[in-house]
Amino acid sequence: MSKPPIRFVFGLHLHQPVGNFGHVFEDHVRDVYLPFLTHAKDSGLLPVALHISGPLLDWLERYDARVLDLMGNLTSQGKIELLLAGYYEPVLAVIPREDRLEQIAWMRSALERRFGAHATGLWLTERVWEPNLAADLADAGVEFVIVDDRHFLVSGVGRERLHAPLWTESDGKRLALFAIDERLRYLIPFQPPRDTLTYLTNLRESGHRLAVLADDGEKFGGWPGTKDWVYDRGWLKDFTHTLLGAAERGDVMLSTFADALTHVPSSGLAYLATASYREMEAWSLPPHSADQLADLEEQLGAERLTRVGALIRGTHWRNFLVKYAEANRMHKKMLALSSLCRARGNPVEARRAIGRAQCNDAYWHGVFGGLYLPHLREAIWRELALAERYLRIGEVACVEEVDLDVDGHTELWIHNESYSLTISPNRGGAIEEFTRFGDARNFVDSMTRRREPYHMVHAPSEPPPAVAHPERTGDSTNAPSSHDFEQALHVSDVPPVDHDVRSMLQERILPGQITQMEVERAAYKPIHSWTATAFRATHIIDIGDAHVELIAAAEGPTLTKRIHVASDGHMSIEFEWRGLDFVEGAWFSSELSFSQVPPVASCDPTGSIWWYPIETVSKSERGLDRTKQGMTAMVRWPVALGRGTLQIR
Repeated sequence: MSKPPIRFVFGLHLHQPVGNFGHVFEDHVRDVYLPFLTHAKDSGLLPVALHISGPLLDWLERYDARVLDLMGNLTSQGKIELLLAGYYEPVLAVIPREDRLEQIAWMRSALERRFGAHATGLWLTERVWEPNLAADLADAGVEFVIVDDRHFLVSGVGRERLHAPLWTESDGKRLALFAIDERLRYLIPFQPPRDTLTYLTNLRESGHRLAVLADDGEKFGGWPGTKDWVYDRGWLKDFTHTLLGAAERGDVMLSTFADALTHVPSSGLAYLATASYREMEAWSLPPHSADQLADLEEQLGAERLTRVGALIRGTHWRNFLVKYAEANRMHKKMLALSSLCRARGNPVEARRAIGRAQCNDAYWHGVFGGLYLPHLREAIWRELALAERYLRIGEVACVEEVDLDVDGHTELWIHNESYSLTISPNRGGAIEEFTRFGDARNFVDSMTRRREPYHMVHAPSEPPPAVAHPERTGDSTNAPSSHDFEQALHVSDVPPVDHDVRSMLQERILPGQITQMEVERAAYKPIHSWTATAFRATHIIDIGDAHVELIAAAEGPTLTKRIHVASDGHMSIEFEWRGLDFVEGAWFSSELSFSQVPPVASCDPTGSIWWYPIETVSKSERGLDRTKQGMTAMVRWPVALGRGTLQIR
């Protein structure tokens, strides 16, 4: 008897983040979503499994429902299998359990309302898996979840078991698992369709019953070079002809996940380690460790990486919150407001804003992560401001002493019905958040200029070092994959690296002959710095105004900062420094890093201010982007004065 056809699940994930530009949504509707779904309907490239994120669903319902109408038509015919996720596309592992359940419930409700579909499978955002998720997903009514084959391989599960459903459990609650085939992720749509058919045929001949692709739909026309390759040069037409021809011969069967779960025998029990996809685990490493990982992969070579590559890995997603203080500030503020929201009855307006603030894109950085994109961070802070404004209606000024960022040191969280402000006594008494609810903006939302692994300079004739990828196949690459994007990145000039993580009120003594250009490029060495000094803090509330006095507690020169916060959020700061015996002409300075729309900053007549933009060089799917992150005010007074005042309005 001939072997049965191999079931092929073709899954797509369609997503745009909270806060993305309207023209990006429009471009993807025109170039990706409508063309692909129209082709699938007309050609019979069905069924497909499909996840559409809440932010994209909301935009389409408001501005362009053609994609949703087409999805609804195909779903009603059983040609599209819709998948769950957290509605606003959070990384489920890093939000509270109650929030996970609520986000999934929102998505289930939306799919039932819009498409009449009862979804039971889940697309796992950024494929970030932690073992305790299994019980929560089961409690949320999820029957199966889709993760990378890498998740199994790093856990010691043999590759031969991955072409069938597996099962796991947590707290006695079970969940089916499907492994996304990394080989298919790099074949489709980057290699000729015959390579995909050859791979599927080989799997079938080896006795395997199932092959799974589930990946970003934006690969089909949204990534650079893919629109021309997929549509204009005929890849999708050729792929459809090749695949449907194999289906007619009985070699391949297009399948849903639900059908595969019913008809493909289980491959047994598996417990997965904390994991994400290969690139994500490398992106979350600190630069030095990322360099070491790349060197190790290069030394091993493609052949050995094919055999043991899954055991050579980076770190887990949560390390982004250690690597980037800006991401951690957003994340911990979100957690604090989520807890406050539930304590105050979980009002719908605040809860939905917190849900939108959990959208993953602005919390991490890689080829696709949006931490370096100011409009995505701004959107997160806007949602947090909307939630907190609702939760603090009628509140008078209060100062909480709390370890808000969970680093073992206490911050001062100052807030009333108009503003929310965080001061870190342990980090030089700096202000790390300054949100005015009426503006719906965190004025300290900027990015620190850091050294990133791709900030490497190569001679014009010297190509960047290439790291062999174990899953590449075929004789050529016809459209660039994310791996190709990353390997092509290099800079012609090393970008500046800041002395400290940026915030408001970072004090230093500067040399007398320092220039503004040296300050802008961080190309100077301060004579003295208080930015890492622990300050002793006292605070009082006086008729609605908050008064905080911070005194440098370390040995050496003494600095006192008195911060007065008015009930409307406007601030005045008084500085006093003494015990200084510096070279004549030196400057006392306070550096204030702001968002792209800074507040008004002014000082007394004895001081002066240098303003300059903060620009970063970061990677994206388009290459290297130079991005304005915000503005900095470097306020200076002659060190001999011993005092100065500053106003922030």
